[in-house]
Amino acid sequence: MAVDHKDVAQVAEELGQRFDEFKKSNDKRLEAIDAEKTALSEKTEQLNGKLTELDNLKADLEAALKEANRPGKPGASKEVSEHKAAFGSFIRKGREEGLRELEQKALNITTDSDGGFAVPEELDRNILDLLRDESPMRQVCNQITVSTSDYKKLVNLGGAGSGWVGETAARPETGTPTLAQVAAYMGEIYANPQASQTSLDDLFFDAEAWLNAEVAREFAEQEGAAFLSGDGVNKPKGILDYAFATTGDAARAFGTLQEIHSGVSGDFVADDLVKLVYTLKKGYRGNAGWMLPMLTLFKVRTMKDAQGNYIWRPGIEAGQPSSLLGYAVNENEDMPAVAADAHAVMFGDFRRGYTIVDRIGTRVLRDPFTNKPNVGFYTTKRVGGMLTDSQAVKALTLSV
Repeated sequence: MAVDHKDVAQVAEELGQRFDEFKKSNDKRLEAIDAEKTALSEKTEQLNGKLTELDNLKADLEAALKEANRPGKPGASKEVSEHKAAFGSFIRKGREEGLRELEQKALNITTDSDGGFAVPEELDRNILDLLRDESPMRQVCNQITVSTSDYKKLVNLGGAGSGWVGETAARPETGTPTLAQVAAYMGEIYANPQASQTSLDDLFFDAEAWLNAEVAREFAEQEGAAFLSGDGVNKPKGILDYAFATTGDAARAFGTLQEIHSGVSGDFVADDLVKLVYTLKKGYRGNAGWMLPMLTLFKVRTMKDAQGNYIWRPGIEAGQPSSLLGYAVNENEDMPAVAADAHAVMFGDFRRGYTIVDRIGTRVLRDPFTNKPNVGFYTTKRVGGMLTDSQAVKALTLSV
């Protein structure tokens, strides 16, 4: 689909118009007598849904326009090109001749004892790109690629002492900074998409694109939940699985996140969100954003501040995302719904707070025997996650 700036501008203009209609409808709903509330509530909910559609459409058009304007990729090396061609033959026909040698030349890695073949560099990067597009956590969190099965990181907890002294007074020894080591919780994720041999024999069937899309979708669903709430057993430890406390940053142990209680079990108001923003240190707020599910965003769109202004604003200009209290909103359907004791909303600098660790290389084992006449592609990769800065993200907990 061809996209230009005019398309984005038209959608942005309609988004602004719909938001004006939504505000008028919601204001009337709040002021209406009981007999009128039902009809106005229905209209408001319809407009709320339309805002979501337009907001998502604007983001998709901007992404498509960015992709269309991206410069061409530099040419691949001869080794990578040969490896890619041989891997394509392996997918379609199961031919393995010379693939192992080409794999080692292209990727400069040793053979894997578990069998299967490494996905070519370009295809592997495309899979990660698709995962980034599909996964809300990958869109906002830090991501690194490592060559080993485990990853550890040193974190400076501070603690260097200091003091005031006279010009000629002695300088006693002060404390030294404290370093802590954090490790990623790693796990192996797999997918086993199936294709018929007939489709693989079809020259017009893009086998690589199909495998890319199938694997990316499966991995994104599994990863997304794990990065948020995984328990760390054979999978990443999700950010919501770490300990929470109400104590502030100065008194809270490293590795424990701060939760702000709404004061009402299973509900919250606009002031709770404002408090969440200003509980985060100023240094983190520059790159901060929100994370919440769609239905919670619906609720937030109807809220106003103490001056009667709506706290959610549509991005009515190209390149400007919709915002909540001036900060970008990241929708994540794996976030808990509004309920008693739920961590219903998170706010913070997720790139600083959580790191996703990908082990380099995705591997594919071709299986034409188990599910005849289909061919299975048992695809695996190691991935992990870890909390790297427990001061960078805060959660709103719906409890007294």
